[in-house]
Amino acid sequence: MRAVYHTLDVFTDRIFGGNPLAVFPDARSIPDALLGTIARELNLSETVFVYPPDTAAGTRRVRIFTPGAEVPFAGHPTVGTAWFLVASGAVEVPPGAGDGSGVTVVLEEKVGPVGVEVSLEDDVLVSARLTTAAAHREWPLAASPDDLAAMLSLEPRDVGIPRGLPGDGGIGSTDALEPTFASAGLPYVVVPVGSVEAAGRARLDPAVRRRVLGPEPPATFVYVVAPGGAPGVDLHTRMFAPEVGVPEDPATGSACAALGGYLGARLRARNGHAAWRVEQGLEMGRPSILELDVEVDGGVPTRVRVGGSCVLVARGEMEIP
Repeated sequence: MRAVYHTLDVFTDRIFGGNPLAVFPDARSIPDALLGTIARELNLSETVFVYPPDTAAGTRRVRIFTPGAEVPFAGHPTVGTAWFLVASGAVEVPPGAGDGSGVTVVLEEKVGPVGVEVSLEDDVLVSARLTTAAAHREWPLAASPDDLAAMLSLEPRDVGIPRGLPGDGGIGSTDALEPTFASAGLPYVVVPVGSVEAAGRARLDPAVRRRVLGPEPPATFVYVVAPGGAPGVDLHTRMFAPEVGVPEDPATGSACAALGGYLGARLRARNGHAAWRVEQGLEMGRPSILELDVEVDGGVPTRVRVGGSCVLVARGEMEIP
């Protein structure tokens, strides 16, 4: 059997930027036992296998694999798959939707249905933006700044942003940012650091991570966050997950979603809407831009959205035994 797949670069508007993704648009004939093997063969950050929906509300059901594991939710596969379904014509664009209103794609994932708004202008795709299905969660880290600095090959003074983020006129400003666990469907060790320069020096030591945080999730995914340094960029991020086959990720939508809830819970303004432009992948030579926004009510994040652009890259066929 030969299975068709496509690749995209996600969270970028140019080829060979962003985070690469493989999508098998019809995986019904692929044996379940081979899904992880196929993801390891392609060796991209994630590979998505697409199936008919299980519910009337769903557009498609998807399963998402890194080279090392299946994950219940991931941002760049969600955004990229929705983009691909519209770009390929698998999801029809209603009349008039190509002039700005767009189309909503609902992907059934292990965390539940995830809605993605795919926007078009003059019938050209311009962005796709997911809304998280899972509520924001946090729990404290049992690790000191010294421990986390050793885990990331940094100095203890690098860890944390004591003054928070300045924001643009107030709504985006935050209280102090300190390390914690955070999740919007997939848990991350969120480690704020004081500068882009400090983030660039970060080198994850997996042995120290296991000693400091333990060998199992939620300690598997480490997300480093710094105030942005480039014009028009609010935050600079890096994500490390070597134990699931991702030594470093060029763009991590699920981590960005967790970050949205984390920042929303620390906004100085307890009600309203805040947005940030997030860069990632620069250290890898794959620059990515993620658009993040959050709504808060009484200091509680009520809606987190993550989006960006995508580029179709290639079409291939794989021989499936």
